[in-house]
Amino acid sequence: MPTPANLFRLLSEFIVLLLGALLIVLAVSGRVGLPGRPAALVVLGIVLIYWGVRAWVRPGVATHRLQPRIRAGGLVLVGFLVLGIRYVPLRDAELFLGIAGAVLVFRGLLGVLLFARQK
Repeated sequence: MPTPANLFRLLSEFIVLLLGALLIVLAVSGRVGLPGRPAALVVLGIVLIYWGVRAWVRPGVATHRLQPRIRAGGLVLVGFLVLGIRYVPLRDAELFLGIAGAVLVFRGLLGVLLFARQK
């Protein structure tokens, strides 16, 4: 019987997968532009990188370190991509957004597969 904590992890991985799919749809639609306050992108990127690094260094059970490392690595990578959106030409913003979405989709799928394998 799955515990509520495991079901919550599965649900969070599914939400990350959906968020990645939304980012990909936004990138493909071509409706991406810089926000009116580009500093918000910088802050969001820094927060994502900080969150990922914090999750990476958090101690845990040695046998279950793969899933937290995948989550943390995905957050750091998405954080750097979000930071990059601010500093690349506008025509490349869609590419960076699509790659960030693909990273989140991959992270969500990998998290679900590791959850299913764990059972």
